[in-house]
Parts: sequence; C-alpha cells; structure tokens
Amino acid sequence: MAQATYLSRIALGACAALIIGTAAYAQTPTPAPAPAAPQFPPTATITSGYPGVGPADDSKLRVVGLPNGKRVHLLPATLETTQWGWFDNAQAPVLRVNSGDTIALETMMHSHNQVVPGATIEQIKKLRTDFPGRGPHTLTGPIYIEDAQPGDVLKVTLNKIVPRAYATNFNVPGMFGQFPSVYQDGQVKYLYLDLDKMQTEFLPGIVLPLKPFPGTLAVARKEPGRYSSVPPGEFAGNMDIRDFVAGTSLYVPVHVPGALLWTGDSHAGQGNGEVNLTAIETAYKELNLTVEVVKGKPLDFPRIETQKSWITMGFDQDLNKAWAQAKTQTVKFLSEQRKVSAEQAEKLMAGVSDCRVSQVVNVKKGIHCLNPKNAGDKEDMERPTKETSKYYVSHVRDADLNKAMNDASMGMVKWLEQEKKIARLDAYGLASVAMDCRVGVVSDTEKNVHCLMPKSIWVASAGKR
Repeated sequence: MAQATYLSRIALGACAALIIGTAAYAQTPTPAPAPAAPQFPPTATITSGYPGVGPADDSKLRVVGLPNGKRVHLLPATLETTQWGWFDNAQAPVLRVNSGDTIALETMMHSHNQVVPGATIEQIKKLRTDFPGRGPHTLTGPIYIEDAQPGDVLKVTLNKIVPRAYATNFNVPGMFGQFPSVYQDGQVKYLYLDLDKMQTEFLPGIVLPLKPFPGTLAVARKEPGRYSSVPPGEFAGNMDIRDFVAGTSLYVPVHVPGALLWTGDSHAGQGNGEVNLTAIETAYKELNLTVEVVKGKPLDFPRIETQKSWITMGFDQDLNKAWAQAKTQTVKFLSEQRKVSAEQAEKLMAGVSDCRVSQVVNVKKGIHCLNPKNAGDKEDMERPTKETSKYYVSHVRDADLNKAMNDASMGMVKWLEQEKKIARLDAYGLASVAMDCRVGVVSDTEKNVHCLMPKSIWVASAGKR
C-alpha cells in the first residue's frame, strides 16, 4: 500500500469516527469525553513527503524488568519511531537510555514496510522515483544515550537477532546496482526464511545459509541537516559488512550529544559485493543490543570487534580510494596492536589482513579488512585464481580496482548463466547474496579481485529436480 493511501485511510477513519461520535452526542445529554492526546505528538519540523515523528509520551512504559533483575528497553517499530530514508541530528529521540543499557527493538522492511510479499517491482521502483533524495531504508530511532558526548566512542554490542519469516531480493530496473545499464529489466523475489534450519532456498536446489546482520547501524553525523541513509561514513551507517553478526560489537565515534543511534536495512544474509543493490532483505522481530559509552579512547573511524578479529574499513565513491582508506585504518590498527612502526605494519598487513569488498552500490563503495585479535591466529587468506574443491572462481587483475571488481563480479554472473543455466536476473541476484569478492595483491600497477561462489549452496540431488 502506498504511504499516501495508508495515511488517507487513517484520515477517512478519523472522519468516520467523528461523524459517528457527533451522531451519538445528539442522542444523549451526556457530554462526549475529550479525545485522548496522541501518544507520539509530532515535535520535529516536517518536510513535505516525510511522516511526522516524535518522542515517546511516557518513557517509563518502554522499560520492563527481567527475571534476572536487569531492565530492558522495548522499542517497537511504528510510523512514530522510524524514519524512511534519512538521518537528521535535529531529530527528536524516540528513546533515551543510559550507558550499559540493553534495548530490544524492532525494524521494518523498506519504505515504511511497503516492500513486503505481494509488492511488485514496478511498485518498488515507484517508491524510489516518487521520493528522490531519500534512501529506501526504514530506520528505527534515534536513540539518545545519556552521557555520550562528541569525542567519546559508542560501543554497540549485538546480543541477538531474530528476523521475520520472509525476505526479498530485487533489482530495480535500470536505476541502481553495479550494472544498471546492463540490467534495464527488473524483478523481485520473495523468500521464506527457515529459522529452525537457518537457511533459505533462493532457487530450486540452491540453499543459502542465513547469517543475519544489520546493514545499517549509525550514529548522527556532526553536520546539521537531513541526509540520505544510503552512503556510509565516519558515523558508520550503511556499511553492509556481513561479518557484523550477533556476538560482535561496533565502535563508532560520537559526533553530537547523546550520539543518536539508528538501525535498519536489516539483512538475513549478503554476499561480499552486494552487486544488484540488495541482500537477503528482511526486518527484525528483535534486534537485541547493548550500548556503552567509552571515554578517553577516541577513534577517528568505525571499527568492528568479532570473536576472533578486529575489522577496519574504508568508504569512497572510488574503490581505489576506499582501499586506500581501509589500508590507512588497518595500518593504524596493526601499529597500535602490535606496537610496531607504520612501515612495519604496512608490510605485515599483506600477510595477515583479510580484505573483502563489502559493497559497491551505496554511492560510497566499501572495503573491510579482518585482522586477527591474537597475533598467532590466521585469517582466511585464500585467494584462488581458478576453481577449487570449495569454490567456483572468477579472478581479474587490473591497474584500476574498480575495473577489476566490475570484471570479476560480472565474470561470475555470466558464468552462472552459461555454466549453471541460471536466468540472467536470477544469476545477478544470486551473485549479490552469495558471492564473496576478496581483494588480493594490490600494488601501484596491479590490483587483484577474486570473486568466489561456494559450491556448498548447491544441495539438490539429480533425482530431486
């Protein structure tokens, strides 16, 4: 249902209620009760096309006790607690919490829950063309964290992620993705998520593991104004780093008082590259997270901590510059961690840092590097140039990292079409949700990209299909 239609129905319902209430008043001498005050009165300045939003009326009703004596904040996803496609550091908080608190929140599907099973690709495209300047993501928040001040770091730990039972992957015709001029036609697929087996069948006989992670988790920018949710940056945002799963923590610099935390673009899984623009896009029934303000340990750029690695990252419209930023952040981290010079850290990086192409479709492209927390551990440094027992492989070297990524990823898409006989838009979608593009040797004259497709996702026996 389009947003205008949705709001029109609300208005018609209110008018009908007013007519009925007026008729009832004429038949009885008892005065009608005063209407209840709205639960979430709009407090923000509203731009045409954007819904009114505001803080909770009674924040005490969002805190509950747990059997273990701890408290948790509950944040449902409603039109009043979410924004569609933008960040604004003047936005009134929908929740206020303390450092160390835990929040159980919900998220919506794209475009205020309008991209759900039944919505066509034509409707999805119209949601973008009719609302230029905003992203597709529905963002729950902002959450104000008491005591968070500019110069601090906000640590956000993901405790648990529970997706909905369905997801989507789509290609908006001729508009977005890595190859919009090649894919002028579009399609949308809806998928059932088997949360018992933690898998989904993308195509007959092709089953993908589910690894839920928030595509977007952001604090407010330092700059005032309203900004699209699409590009990531020093505020984190639409990072699309698939290793940011339950049990991991994001460390992000705080730029405004209260930090102001948003999340959305909820994924059930994604390939490294996300080439057709979309992952396994879903919404969360529960994203359970804990926030902590870290004082006295400033960061200039986000980092992610997993059980075994520290993840550094870089973003830019040019993948070469994204690599340069990721390299700078990685060298800085290794130098701090191992107490070596920047020159030594740069030499070390080539052998210990596992760098991947996060995504190439968010205006700013992303590269992230996994670095072992324990100096004695090893990351996955496998960079095959041809098929192995585990992977189908497309490998390209070029002086331009953008071209190397374009050619390697398109090489895999075409291979899926020709060798696996997968329809062209399905091959593009499968590459977006399952392909793993890794950065290999990088020099001034040569950049290597290795795009891998795991053979394990083909599960059907010959007699089954």
